[in-house]
Amino acid sequence: MATILEVTNLRKCFNLHILNDKKIEALIDVNFSMEEGEIVGLTGKSGSGKSTLMKTIYRTYLASSGEMNYLSKTFGKINLVEADEHQILQLRRKEITYCSQFLKVIPRVTAIDVVADTIVKKESDRPLAREISTDLIKTLGLPPELWDAFPSTFSGGEQQRINIARAIIAKPRFLLVDEPTASLDTKTKDIVIELILGLKKNGTSVLLITHDEYTLQRLSDKTIHLQHGQILEQVFA
Repeated sequence: MATILEVTNLRKCFNLHILNDKKIEALIDVNFSMEEGEIVGLTGKSGSGKSTLMKTIYRTYLASSGEMNYLSKTFGKINLVEADEHQILQLRRKEITYCSQFLKVIPRVTAIDVVADTIVKKESDRPLAREISTDLIKTLGLPPELWDAFPSTFSGGEQQRINIARAIIAKPRFLLVDEPTASLDTKTKDIVIELILGLKKNGTSVLLITHDEYTLQRLSDKTIHLQHGQILEQVFA
């Protein structure tokens, strides 16, 4: 398998201007790599840098220094630290998907259409996209009476199902997912795990944050443990 991501000497520093330009070193000299089709789990206490690392890779945050070389099908090898905004938007549209803990959607868009829009951005066939979306949210256990309801009114667990459905239906080359099984019952947790393993089987690389030991053990090929913005250890399954 080829290396899909190689992170070298990555550093992220936040400058807090409202606190007399206080600096917080969120990531310090982070080094690791990921292979195609590999699932890597990020662990560590709150504030250890897990979400910052994930958002820096996705380019929600700009790295302060270092390199993140990603093997893209669109651009070939590309350093995500230096890539321009057009390239990043292209990668997000075609290859890289980020699934956060929290659902952010346009109000008054139904659950089916929220999930279907992920496909519609790539394909123009909305009826087919809605059909595929319906099958997926059904698999994830969302009650039929909610399919045409608005996700902004859903419970945490119901919103999590929509979040996961949007990420999985995209069939990304590289998936960043934060707490994929939080707020889910045991049955749905196992369904999500199997769906992510299905993506892995088709070559998707997955970087996931989870505090759930069961999810970590079932999914991760390698675990990276962060502490105070630094990698404390890397453990292979």
